[in-house]
Amino acid sequence: MAKFTFVFDDETARALRATAARLGKSQSLVVREAVAEYAANAGRLTEAERRRMLGTIDALMKRAPARSRNAVAAEIRAVRRARRQGGRQRPAE
Repeated sequence: MAKFTFVFDDETARALRATAARLGKSQSLVVREAVAEYAANAGRLTEAERRRMLGTIDALMKRAPARSRNAVAAEIRAVRRARRQGGRQRPAE
């Protein structure tokens, strides 16, 4: 195990002590568990971010398509054909 020294503000120190006492765990264990929890969730979207992104997708889905179904289907066929042949032979349109 590695040893670290941290400086906490008074409010964080009180919260750490109270949490450790309430859970019957050492302060070190509470910090280790908090870091593990933070690391597991780092990079995940907050609820507000998730709702904003879903709202954007919903708005896009309501818009009329810019191209016909046939044009989209033709592009998908071209992409699939290019993948089978090792990539596009010309830049995408």
